[in-house]
Amino acid sequence: MRTLGQQAKAILVFPQIVKAGFLIGGQTGNGALLVNGTAIEYYNISAVSFGLQAGAQAFSYALFFMTDSALQYLKSSDGWSIGSGPSVVVLDKGAAASITSTTLTQDVYAVPFGQQGLMAGLGLEGSKITRIHPGN
Repeated sequence: MRTLGQQAKAILVFPQIVKAGFLIGGQTGNGALLVNGTAIEYYNISAVSFGLQAGAQAFSYALFFMTDSALQYLKSSDGWSIGSGPSVVVLDKGAAASITSTTLTQDVYAVPFGQQGLMAGLGLEGSKITRIHPGN
């Protein structure tokens, strides 16, 4: 992840996303967009899901924006639905460990971490990321 962080234009970190469901589920969490280690904007991630599911969990995500165009899309869109817009590649710990500066070819890399609880899947597909203004 160090290579991703060094090459990224910005990193959107969601330190805690809570997901729960029984047939119908939902997830939500707030995060900060970091540029050079400083939070410049704040975002919410939310999703609703349907299907065979039961349980609850908390997890974290870091989204590494590798291109100026992907970062601009996040900032200019009125809510970004993952699956539309810039391409997002989800990396597990093993895949993230094998990344080098020459293999970075995607717009956005998503890395989950800190999973707690029992519920299958940490997918971002169908999630919507919206800019928020805490304290307003």
